[in-house]
Order: sequence, then structure tokens, then C-alpha cells
Amino acid sequence: MNRIFFLLVLIGVPLSVIGNLLHFPQTIMFGVYCLTIIALAGFMGRATESLAIVSGPRIGGLLNATFGNAVELIISIFALKAGLTGVVLASLTGSVLGNLLLVGGLSFLVGGLKYKRQEFNVYDARHNSSLLIFAVVVAFVIPEVFSMNLNEEKTLTLSVGTSIILIVLYLAALFFKLVTHRGVYQHQSDEVEEHEEPEWGKGKALAILAVATLAVAYVSEALVHTFEAVGDKFGWSELFIGIIIVAIVGNAAEHASAILMAYKNKVNIAVEIAVGSTLQVAMFVAPVLVLISFFFETQMPLVFTLPELIAMITAVFLTIAVSNDGDTNWFEGGTLLAAYFIMGIGFYLL
Repeated sequence: MNRIFFLLVLIGVPLSVIGNLLHFPQTIMFGVYCLTIIALAGFMGRATESLAIVSGPRIGGLLNATFGNAVELIISIFALKAGLTGVVLASLTGSVLGNLLLVGGLSFLVGGLKYKRQEFNVYDARHNSSLLIFAVVVAFVIPEVFSMNLNEEKTLTLSVGTSIILIVLYLAALFFKLVTHRGVYQHQSDEVEEHEEPEWGKGKALAILAVATLAVAYVSEALVHTFEAVGDKFGWSELFIGIIIVAIVGNAAEHASAILMAYKNKVNIAVEIAVGSTLQVAMFVAPVLVLISFFFETQMPLVFTLPELIAMITAVFLTIAVSNDGDTNWFEGGTLLAAYFIMGIGFYLL
């Protein structure tokens, strides 16, 4: 897989630059940009993982929190700059659905086909459950309900206040998990940790991370400008492009890592990637994008459409029902996947 990503970067980055400058057909370049971003995201993930091992678990946790959704954050910033707030909100919805249902479902399915029963840290699962309910059900629903009786200015004020509270609580959750209560709720299967060697040294990892981030920024800006042409060509709505395409492209490398961890029976890591990434999106990425939107011509309120809200709430409660017992199997994974595909069909038809 690493060799494939290397070849994609080697071919995709120059082709993206040439295609953008010479105005190659946008539908073709859309595919090139997507594959290039996925490959670059793979390098960013490997660099972040190396830095996490070198820096230790506490700083490593912060690094993963910062760079875990970096690609999607970059794509969304350029979409905001282009005034595509609907695509950005849809991509946030797609990340929540993709992480909980698609990644969680595939991880449990693949791991469950190899192992009849896989256990993970039940204390982490219960802690994450309360945060998921707060981040999605409370923080996303309240602005939606109140905005019905508020004008645009007051809705934006409510969105900013909610965003700041979400960011503060997310940082507090990291501090709780990585500092004050680190190891307090340790699961028996977590007690023996394997000694890991970083793939790259600190200097090399930082250099690769910096270069890959700059490349992703360039390709992401070009990608955003193809959305309209691709939507017209294939009959895709902004909602579908954001929820399915942008969300999958932005998180593809992370998704593959979670499935691989479950196949290796490291289901704790797979669950942490799926649920932890969802919390990053809901409590950090979405609020940050709301605040960043004030630097552009079009501001983005933290107000989703009704189908988006219902889909996210359903995904949260289904995930909680499946994961709160601390073990899983292939059938539970299949259930999560079935929910994702039903929602995907619905969003395609909207």
C-alpha cells in the first residue's frame, strides 16, 4: 500500500499542477485530485504516527488530534473560501456517518470474520458515548431548533458561542484522557503495550508532514473548483458530493488504518480511530470552520439540514448500542454498514 501511495504522489502531484495550469477537463482532474489527496493523506498519517511514537503518548495524542482530520479541514477551508457552505456542512455530516458507520462497520466486519469475538476498552466506549451525545445530539440540534426563531445575525452569534464551547470541552476531554485520568480506566488487554519503533525520525517526519500538507492545500483548492462541473456531469447534488465524496477522500487513509488494526485484532485502536475521529470532527473541526468562515465573504452557521441531523443522531445511537458492551462481532459490523448504505441511497436521491 505504501508503494502504491508513493507512485500516486509521484505521478499525481505533477499531473495536478499541470492539469490545473493547462485547464484539463475538470471531470478527469476531479479523479486525479481525489487519488492524489488520498495518497498524500497516507504520508501525513505515517508522519504523524512516527512523531507520536517519538514524542510519547501525551504529545502523540495531541498530534493525532491535530492532524487526524487535517486533509478534510484543508478541503473545507477552500470550500468556504469558494462560498460552498452547503458542501462543507455536508462533508462534516459525511465524516460523522463515515467514521461511525462505514469505518466502524468495516472494522467490526473484517475483524469479526477473522475472530469470532473482539473486545475493546468498555470504559473508553462509555466515556466516548457521552461525548458523542453531547457533540452531535446537543451541540448540533440546539442551534437548529433555536435558529427557527432567530434571524441570520443571531443564528451566527449562537453558532459562534456553541463553537467556542465545543472547542473548550474538546480540549478539556483531551486533558482528562491524556493527563489527569491517563491509565485510570485501563482495560486488561491494554496493560501490555508493544514497544514500537518509529518509521521515520523526528526531523524527517516533520519535513514530510510539512511538504505533504502544502501539497494537499494546493490540490484541495483545485479540487473544490471541480465540484460544480462534476455535479452537473453526474447529476450529484452538493449534499451528496459533501457527504460521500469529500468525506471519504478526506478520511480515506485513516479509514484504511482502522480496518487494518481490526484485522490484526487491535480493535481498541480501530474503535479509537472511528469514534475519536468523529469527536474531532464534531467538537473541533466543525467549530473551527465556523470561526474561520468569518474571514471569508460567506459565513457558515452551525445549522445542518433535517436529513443530516437525523442521519447523524441515528448513527450516534446505533454506534452506542453496538459498542457500549465492550465487545463486537461481524454481524454488528454488518448492521452499521447497512445503516450507512441506506443513508447513502437517501442522500443520493435528495
